[in-house]
Amino acid sequence: MLIVGAQLESYRSLKDKTLKLSFETQEPSPEQLTEIAKASQKFGYLAFKEDNFKTDELEVLNGLKSDYEDKGKSKSQRLRAVLYKNFEQDNLGYKVFDDFYNRKMEELINHFKGKLD
Repeated sequence: MLIVGAQLESYRSLKDKTLKLSFETQEPSPEQLTEIAKASQKFGYLAFKEDNFKTDELEVLNGLKSDYEDKGKSKSQRLRAVLYKNFEQDNLGYKVFDDFYNRKMEELINHFKGKLD
């Protein structure tokens, strides 16, 4: 479990009715930075309280188990789905998704190719 002192800086409603929360922390320890990096893009629970957590509260938090399981798509399938949503919102003049997809993939390839030595 990762516990970091933080201040809730802002929140924003998103289109899908979820929220984006932004926190500002004090300078994290190297161990906390490692835990944060490991938790990136993972599902978990966030607990926020103005005071320190009590022992019984920490036990409850430690007992939480996620039933979320991403059985679904590979990273490439997720990227294709996101590009399709982009196509629906702004097709950039393309009538067929495959043409849009090919252009966007070429842009991504060239972007990362340009970063090579």
